[in-house]
Amino acid sequence: MMWGAINIANAQTKKPNIVIIMADDMGFSDIGCFGSEVQTPNLDEMAAKGLKMTQFYNASRCCPSRASLLTGLYPHQAGIGDMMNTRPQPAYQGYLNENCVTIAEALKGNGYQTFMGGKWHVGQAMKHWPLQRGFDKYFGLIDGANSYFENRPYRPNQKLTIALGNEPYEPGENYYSTDAYTDFAIDFIDHKEKDKPFFLYLAYQAPHWPLHALPEDIAKYKGKFMKGWEEMRKQRYAKQKRLGVIDASTKLSPLDEACRKWESLSEDEKLAWDEKMAVYHAMIDRLDQNIGKLRKKLKEMGEDENTVIMFLSDNGGSNETISNSGFTPEILKANFMPASDPQSFTAIGVEGANVSNTPFRLFKHWEYEGGTATPFIAYGPGIVKGGQQSKQEAHIVDLMATCLDLAGANYPETYKGKSIIPKEGTSLKPLFERKKWSGHDALCFEHEGNRAVRQGDWKLVSEYPENRWQLYNLKDDRSELKDLSAKHPDKVARLVMQYEQWAERVGVIPFEQLDKKRKQDKY
Repeated sequence: MMWGAINIANAQTKKPNIVIIMADDMGFSDIGCFGSEVQTPNLDEMAAKGLKMTQFYNASRCCPSRASLLTGLYPHQAGIGDMMNTRPQPAYQGYLNENCVTIAEALKGNGYQTFMGGKWHVGQAMKHWPLQRGFDKYFGLIDGANSYFENRPYRPNQKLTIALGNEPYEPGENYYSTDAYTDFAIDFIDHKEKDKPFFLYLAYQAPHWPLHALPEDIAKYKGKFMKGWEEMRKQRYAKQKRLGVIDASTKLSPLDEACRKWESLSEDEKLAWDEKMAVYHAMIDRLDQNIGKLRKKLKEMGEDENTVIMFLSDNGGSNETISNSGFTPEILKANFMPASDPQSFTAIGVEGANVSNTPFRLFKHWEYEGGTATPFIAYGPGIVKGGQQSKQEAHIVDLMATCLDLAGANYPETYKGKSIIPKEGTSLKPLFERKKWSGHDALCFEHEGNRAVRQGDWKLVSEYPENRWQLYNLKDDRSELKDLSAKHPDKVARLVMQYEQWAERVGVIPFEQLDKKRKQDKY
């Protein structure tokens, strides 16, 4: 007991190590402690012994969420209001601009070593790569998606880059990206300067399509999903209510209208879907195993008590499929191979995404809860007081402020001679310490014309291209099933004004106007 107290006291007298772990296209219910049947013992333990937040938000899509996480700004302010596209408008240029700083840049100036492993996706040209944005060492995927086993372009005239530092890296035999990102990250911290704290951003590719997993992990799950997606959603929903992840008043949303009835499938179709879900679960299982590997290393180094780990996903589950003309003929053919084959290239589709986002509706890309709600876990034995579950609304922009607060560092007004946009987020450190947290007056969202604003229990949402505002009370209706806009027109008007003021301030351009000015998509 005395040793533990001394150890915690020591941890609080020096700057902590900070680790942010991001999953890719992982839905709200996809880990055990948020409702899933997948085996995630490390994340479950971190949630039980740390802080688990059930109303945390991302920016609903890969690039925008990564831009917000890294900079503490809304995506448009950082230059990535959409994806990694080449557009003339500064808010949509497709890479991090010079009027923002990354967490790595801010912490590096405050005595930290800075490392990254995994998916970058906020600047394709080398001058915008991680080492040029404050990271001392980097290994990972510069682009948005790739095979987990090899470097395999999937669109015509496409070049994908796996990089070590500023040099392209060619995967060898037995390469599996989830393992490789962790192994390089561990090597970076293992060889860090002894007296310096470190910041590690570990941005896993998993479980983004293509569905690729290792045979020993797939074997744990194959055959367990023959009950179908309707039953899986019901089981996850019941578990979420037992765990307190959702309130008892929250309803399970109806299946998306694009979903088939499980009973309508042939036996071969059921087996193929079961295999897809087995591979998807195996990908998350392996992600958790790698988090365990990192935690073990921190313990061996004596750094576990003085390290904060934060975990989240970049957007809700994805209903995207590998079935359109944007992919090469080889990839379209690979979409029909068994999901357990390393040469396959497939996705869980709308039915799998409906399971992933239980109990919410819609998916990645939209601003409903199914697009923006993420599991969030903060863990650090010497820093985060354990056993907490919070319903307070927080946002991915808060991570910059949190890292700076933990490090005792200041956010710069200028960097490399450029004026820096003031950060938008609020530090979560008071929550870590079980103290009162000021939170946000309102949170706003926009992606490709989809819009939302949340203020307290109220959320206003609009789906593009219908552009019709809908109003929900999330305290009673977290699944956004009962539109109250006709009943509360004054509330709608106030929230619309709040959104419009935000949109003008951060540089949102209406998507119908922006799309006409598009130059050339890079992803």
